[in-house]
Order: sequence, then structure tokens, then C-alpha cells
Amino acid sequence: MNSANPKVDWYFTKHKAWQEEIEALRAIALDSELSEVLKWGCPCYSLDDKNVILIHVFKEYCAILFFKGALMKDPSGLLIQQTANVQAARQMRFTNLDEVIKRKKIIKNYIKEAIAIEKSGAKVPMKKTREFDMPEEFKEKLDKMPKLEKAFKELTPGRQRAYLLFFSSAKQAKTREARIEKNIPRILAGKGIDD
Repeated sequence: MNSANPKVDWYFTKHKAWQEEIEALRAIALDSELSEVLKWGCPCYSLDDKNVILIHVFKEYCAILFFKGALMKDPSGLLIQQTANVQAARQMRFTNLDEVIKRKKIIKNYIKEAIAIEKSGAKVPMKKTREFDMPEEFKEKLDKMPKLEKAFKELTPGRQRAYLLFFSSAKQAKTREARIEKNIPRILAGKGIDD
């Protein structure tokens, strides 16, 4: 069993509603060859500095996130794709301590599979940026502003996808246009939405 990372301890006392559940998940994660680190403010378990699983909490549940869950077999049908836009990661959700206890063996087997996938070097095939919907309003802006088009193409694929998802998620054209206008300076500066 690996040792707990003291830098991560605070996380397990911060979330009172899920404290027992996430402490049980932590014990299961530490009973593997993964190292515990803190990433994105959450306990993350890695193998040779590669993220394998993460424990996180939400209002209605707590979960283990498998970074390459899309490649896993999931014989128990427990892995959930958070949203349609999540390509690689999958969650195993819990709403009480009994679920964690009853699924302990399954969780361990899933973690073993996730480790094997990481060791194999397998990659999740990701959609290319060109496969994401380009809102008509943004296409028109790019056509009218060559500097904007050049700046957008120079962004990393992840930043491009984030903008496309953000722009296209607005239901009304007026909202899409406002989002695009607000973010033009960021794109021209070579920044992503979250930079």
C-alpha cells in the first residue's frame, strides 16, 4: 500500500457530506501502485507522472474519474461519460458508503485495468478540431477578419475546441454573437478561454 500524501489530506476533511465515501475510495486507490498527488485541487493518482484516476465530489455524488475510461471494458456497466463533450474520461459514481464497500473488488479491478492501459501507452482517439461544430456566427467572423482566423488556427487544438464548444453551446444566435465578440481579444492574444 502506498502512503497518503500529506498535501492531499485537507481534501478528505473539506467535504463533510462525502467524507466517509472519499476516505474509503482513497484507501482503495492507495492500495495500488499509484502515487497520490494534488491536481486541480483534487486527489489524483498517477503512474510515472501520468494521471490514471482522480477522486472528486459533486453535490449529488462523489466519484472516481478514470482518465482513459473510454478505453476500459466496463463489464459491470458502472462508467459514466459526464457530458457528451467528454472524450476520454469516465466516472464511477457513488451516493453512499455502502456502494463503495460493496464495489471494493470491482473498483480495484477497474483501477488495475486503468493502470494496465496506462502502462500499454494506449491513447484515446480524440475528435479532431475540424470535427467539432463551427457556429455560423464564428465562421462569418473568421471570414471577415483574417487576423482572427490566423490567431485561432495558431491556438492549440484544445483551446480551439474549448472556444468552439463554448460558442456553440449557446442556444440563441444573439448569445453566440456576444460570446464571440467578448472573446475576440483573447483569441487575438493567443489565449484560451481559461487562460
